[in-house]
Amino acid sequence: MTAALRVRPASVPPAGLPGLDPRFSRLLPLPEGAPDPAPDTGLGVGEPAWHHLDTGPELAARGITPVGTVLAVHGNPTWSYLWRSLIPATLDAAAAGRPAWRVVAVDQLDMGFSARTGRHRTLPERVRDLDAFTTALGLTGPVVVLGHDWGGVVAMGWAVDHPDLLAGLALLNTAIAHPDGEPIPAPLRAATAGPVLRLATSTTPAFLETTLALAHPPLAREVADAYRAPYRHAEDRGGVEGFVADIPGHRDHPSAPELRRIAAGVARLDVPALLQWGPRDPVFRDRYLDDLVDRLPQARVHRYEGAGHLVAEDVDWATPLLDWLAEAVPGDGTGAAAAAPARATPADDAPDAAEPWTPLWDRLDARADDPGPAVLDMGADGGPRTVSWRLLARQVRRIAAGLRRVGVEPGDRVSLLVQPGPTLTALVYACLRIGAVVVVADAGLGPRGLTRAQRGAQPDWVVGQTKGLLAARALGWPGVRIAADPLGPAARRALDVAHLLVDVADLGRDEVLPAEPGPADEAAILFTSGSTGPAKGVVYTHAQLSALRDVLATHFDVGPETGLVTGFAPFALLGPALGTRSVTPDMDVSAPRTLTARAVADAVRAADGSIVFLSPAAILNVVATADDLDADDRAALARVRTFLSTGAPISADLLGSAAALMPAAEAHTPYGMTECLLVTDITLDGIRSAAAAPDAGVCVGRPVGPGRVLVSALDADGAATGAPSDAPGVLGEVLISAPHLKQHYDRLWLTDRAAERGVPDGRWHRTGDVGHLDAEGRLWIEGRLAHVLVTADGPLAPVGPEQHVERVAGVRRAAVVGVGPAGVQQAVAVVEPPADEAPRHAGLAPSDLADAARAASPVPLAAVLVAPRMPTDVRHNSKIDRTRLAAWASRVLSGGPVGAP
Repeated sequence: MTAALRVRPASVPPAGLPGLDPRFSRLLPLPEGAPDPAPDTGLGVGEPAWHHLDTGPELAARGITPVGTVLAVHGNPTWSYLWRSLIPATLDAAAAGRPAWRVVAVDQLDMGFSARTGRHRTLPERVRDLDAFTTALGLTGPVVVLGHDWGGVVAMGWAVDHPDLLAGLALLNTAIAHPDGEPIPAPLRAATAGPVLRLATSTTPAFLETTLALAHPPLAREVADAYRAPYRHAEDRGGVEGFVADIPGHRDHPSAPELRRIAAGVARLDVPALLQWGPRDPVFRDRYLDDLVDRLPQARVHRYEGAGHLVAEDVDWATPLLDWLAEAVPGDGTGAAAAAPARATPADDAPDAAEPWTPLWDRLDARADDPGPAVLDMGADGGPRTVSWRLLARQVRRIAAGLRRVGVEPGDRVSLLVQPGPTLTALVYACLRIGAVVVVADAGLGPRGLTRAQRGAQPDWVVGQTKGLLAARALGWPGVRIAADPLGPAARRALDVAHLLVDVADLGRDEVLPAEPGPADEAAILFTSGSTGPAKGVVYTHAQLSALRDVLATHFDVGPETGLVTGFAPFALLGPALGTRSVTPDMDVSAPRTLTARAVADAVRAADGSIVFLSPAAILNVVATADDLDADDRAALARVRTFLSTGAPISADLLGSAAALMPAAEAHTPYGMTECLLVTDITLDGIRSAAAAPDAGVCVGRPVGPGRVLVSALDADGAATGAPSDAPGVLGEVLISAPHLKQHYDRLWLTDRAAERGVPDGRWHRTGDVGHLDAEGRLWIEGRLAHVLVTADGPLAPVGPEQHVERVAGVRRAAVVGVGPAGVQQAVAVVEPPADEAPRHAGLAPSDLADAARAASPVPLAAVLVAPRMPTDVRHNSKIDRTRLAAWASRVLSGGPVGAP
């Protein structure tokens, strides 16, 4: 026997470990028939074997009967200390009158402060160990099992074996299956490699220290020392070595059959589930989360951006767990399966399938024999390209049938890394037609943002042009790859391409299509701009996309001969759905400011377009390049009847300058967001009329179609706590409801809960925008909730003061941000001069500019700073990052390095 396989009875942890109350530590003797330790070691039956934490006695002492038990199982190389924050959280909840849950957190044998048995234990043994522990403890249902790392696998094994006791399943980063033929993650391959195994896991504490280093932010020294406490010596780390040795890295591993058994059983569990995940985990990556979601479609899922493997140390996970227990898990002491609710999915509140609904491709099918133009791409390689309705409909059917032939199933996620144009249009409608879920994350997010989006969405398939496939290969994006461009054999191998799109379409030449998806089925995941944090995936059902089509068609009077010019990518895909031709101007769609006035005129002329969609950043450059227009260009633009600026707020002056180029058009600037692309609308005349009103902010008009808007008033701390209301003049968070409102965020359960907090009956969404309604029912936007200043006089929204500062000569844009602690924040204005007057360096504004800004502002300004260029979002190039500016202003005013904001 080696020193690493020491035999030792169980013990209690030393006193003084931060966050761990020693009164919850218990020792449970091995009962008759329990898993045996190594033979002839002197560790006999009846000796203490398991150390565990147990709140049951404390609840009993308080006279509280628990509604059930949370059985928590740690992984390798942690111990029950991992669950310490759950103990006070459950006791506090019980004291407050919420459902009282007993917490039992066991140290697995050979781990933590449980007995060292003198031999390596396998996965089947560990599952039996846990059964022996709960039997010896006399545990009855209902039980919610909670697991992390390989403790998650053991916990799931117990869950599969005890359906009569099981009430729920909660997991942090773990895995239950690994694809055959693929290597296990590199860190585990390194740890299990031959002689490295013992050296890294037991001879030295390398494996332990590497795990502790995965916390974000790093663990406090005393917390890290608490994790080290049971593993101080090499002979104490035999269990760490055994756990790593038992990883089923290949199909023939001795523990692989047990892993497969548990994986199959988990897919049959019909109990509430909660998955809390740290995506920065180098071992349990998002692919394993995706597998768990496939097996547990009823699960509530939340990915914490920035968190990693030690997600229990990185975020507050206990509060969401208790909320989930209260909402989803029966806890009446009657037992598990009988009390468990029916399987619930995130689409439970999807639109009623009986409601009138026509698929998004309905109008495309109706024009399938029309030889007229459907989609035009002015920026195509080799010159403008036109695709007829007949060709587009045929391509959609062939690609759809071909995708099914190569294995794309209903519900599969398909990421489209293709520039807007006819190919992307055909792909979108083909995927929708067969029930695949389209994943759209535009290039404007940048490589880092795109990588985060792709890994978060975990697409099953990726269809991309060469540039997109290069990024997918280099950055390790998931999904079977299909090349939209022609590629030779060498390039296909280099990019790991499984199919060419042309071959896929050829496979579908018989055009045999499956049954259509239903209105409540998921249709698309669209990613937000990332202007207020990491880009979020927004899930739409087929009914919601069709509702968007219908409200656009009705509100803007779109007919078969309307013709759309779409310089704003999301609307470029709606032409076929609306039954009218659409044209993408010659521009870089990932950089809207590349659009020129002449390119718009060319597009209008080519499509005989009467409606033009542009983003504010594009409009800036269109207006700036207007002098390049000739008489024919101006004549073409004069035929436009409706002009829309969409995607971000725009000033009346800029909108008016663009409208002057299209003199016959009615100029609109709808208000919306990725979560609901069309909420309210206002015309240029409406903006000019509203300018005389005393209201602060940007007037974005009245709700469109059946949409509704309410406001939740801000309290003195700047939080939106007021009951949603349509009362005029109340500053608060904007709430919206509409048939085309998104279904939910993708794998962001807590974000969904926050967005639906305290809303009226029906499907409502808290936008994060602040503003007010006026007496005429118009909505005024005054900024973002996160940007509200909390001053000594109460909450202050930034947009109103910014509008006044922007009227000062020499100010192109302004941002008002808060400096100092909440409650006594001081307002600071950051101004951006016109490009030709921009200073070489950022910093304090010249005294004359500062004095003018202070005189114009309706609120006192503690300082006025100048920046050559405002930091903005990457998609629209127009949403000012006030959070970043506030941090910069604080640094400058506290004497820190100035730099650039």
